[in-house]
Amino acid sequence: MEAGLKQKLEGEVRQALKAGDKARVGVLRMVLSAVNNAEIARLSALSNGDILGVIAKEVKQRDESIVAFKQGNRPDLVAQEEAEKAILQEYLPQQMTHDEIVTEARRIIAEVGAQGPRDKGKVMPKLVSALKGKADGREINEVVTELLGS
Repeated sequence: MEAGLKQKLEGEVRQALKAGDKARVGVLRMVLSAVNNAEIARLSALSNGDILGVIAKEVKQRDESIVAFKQGNRPDLVAQEEAEKAILQEYLPQQMTHDEIVTEARRIIAEVGAQGPRDKGKVMPKLVSALKGKADGREINEVVTELLGS
């Protein structure tokens, strides 16, 4: 089951090639390349959660590019980045709301017995791995900081 997402991406590249969808083929090949590079760096296969992390990182890069291209007055490039981002987001789980992140953070804080700001190091790794691909790291960090009162 773990390798399922990578196989799904590979299958969808083949489907997009048959359909002649060049934009989709390009985006999916780029994601698979990023996944393969991460596997080479790790010297092991990535879990589905890790692959979601790679896809989330690619979405974040698109967001940064969209902002830069809007500032540079390049609507053509903005449209291209937004189209790529839309394709990438099809593979990410529904993003969690702020309240859902707070609920999950409270559960993990209770689980590890975190008392204050100095216990953030106990909470963050568990929470980030639990929410991988479902929530932005910055928002997770803000919630934990707020809850631990630092």
